[in-house]
Amino acid sequence: MPVPVPRQRAIPAVEGGQAQAATALGGPVGGPPKEEAPRKDSTVEKHHGTHLTLLVIEDDPGGSTIVPELLDAAGNPIRVRTARNLTEAERLLTDDVHCILLDLALPAPVRAGDDDELAVLKHVLELAPRHAVLALTASGDAERGAEAVRVGAQDYLFRDELDSRLLSRAIRYAVERKRSDTAERRLAEGRVRAQENRRLERGLLPTPLLEGSALRFAARYRPGRSRALLGGDFYDVVRTSDGTVHAMIGDVCGHGPDEAALGVELRIAWRALTLAGLCGDELLGTLQQVLEHERADDEIFATLCTVDIAPDGRRAGLCLAGHPAPLVARPGRPARLLPYDNNGPALGLLPGARWPRMQVELGREWSLMLYTDGLIEGRVGAGRERLGQDGMVEMVRRQLGEGLRGEALLRAAVNEVRELNGGELADDVAVVLLDRAA
Repeated sequence: MPVPVPRQRAIPAVEGGQAQAATALGGPVGGPPKEEAPRKDSTVEKHHGTHLTLLVIEDDPGGSTIVPELLDAAGNPIRVRTARNLTEAERLLTDDVHCILLDLALPAPVRAGDDDELAVLKHVLELAPRHAVLALTASGDAERGAEAVRVGAQDYLFRDELDSRLLSRAIRYAVERKRSDTAERRLAEGRVRAQENRRLERGLLPTPLLEGSALRFAARYRPGRSRALLGGDFYDVVRTSDGTVHAMIGDVCGHGPDEAALGVELRIAWRALTLAGLCGDELLGTLQQVLEHERADDEIFATLCTVDIAPDGRRAGLCLAGHPAPLVARPGRPARLLPYDNNGPALGLLPGARWPRMQVELGREWSLMLYTDGLIEGRVGAGRERLGQDGMVEMVRRQLGEGLRGEALLRAAVNEVRELNGGELADDVAVVLLDRAA
């Protein structure tokens, strides 16, 4: 339940940040000028190079008598505010406060069955998780102070041993330790998140189902999204019970996490539909329905290329939905693109669209490379020229002539495209290679 805000009272000078001026002049601490709580426009991590502000929470009704004149490491006065209870502290605890000095003798909020002697500290830590906290306790009560540090305070001090130098140093230490602890915690959380994402994204990449097939498989995947393992591109390869090998590669427009998730959904749907016996136009039409139901925006579409290779390995059926045509290489012949005259529209663009299935003769020995447009849309040099399909075909021809095959061929192709681009590619890249030896 929110704590009610008390009626506005006169704020002592020490609370309004005037204590250092009064002390320097030799006057009493405790004049009555009013001051609005500073606007929340910063966080504890942003105060390098600015004056420190200390919030003292203790119940001396006459104002703070325990805080001497304080100076930071550069000799600038440390501003001080005081609160006599947690209600006042919550009002004064703005983001420009760097450190809290908490009297552990302060009464804790009333909670049923709560007799914890550090309850007030735990309440403040919940109230101000981003602020450094110094615990103030009686002399000789080191055990309670040490327990306060274990609970979450940055340090503890004895009430009757405070002096200007000790308290100033303790404040600076507490603020820096809190910054360090926060940075270390965020780094650790980032590492855990990265590990979880890697495990998740690796699990979302397909495991080809080619048991019983003589075809060799290789794949290369490179997301355009920084520090990600999965983008909007997707692929899969399965062998059905009749011996047909089905391969697919696709690309959801965009390359963020939403596109990656949609790509995974389409890949899983494709595998399920393929194993259920669908192919060609019927398969792509059903996938379009899946995309239309799952996409977040009506303008999202996906390109797709499917190939079903006959059990004898000599022929294949090809369907293209707005996708670049695969490349085929045979011994003694230059690598070339398969026909793409009957290329249908991308999935999600035209309701009721049709996708013709073309028969392609492959021969006894061949290599078939399916790819996404990230492989051909990289720049060549510093100008605006793109590699394009013709440039990719020439590059692969040369690499095949150098004896590269399988994983080595794909690795060389992706690396060369990246080098030609002058650095990382902006779009996702997926490449699948199927080989049949005589």
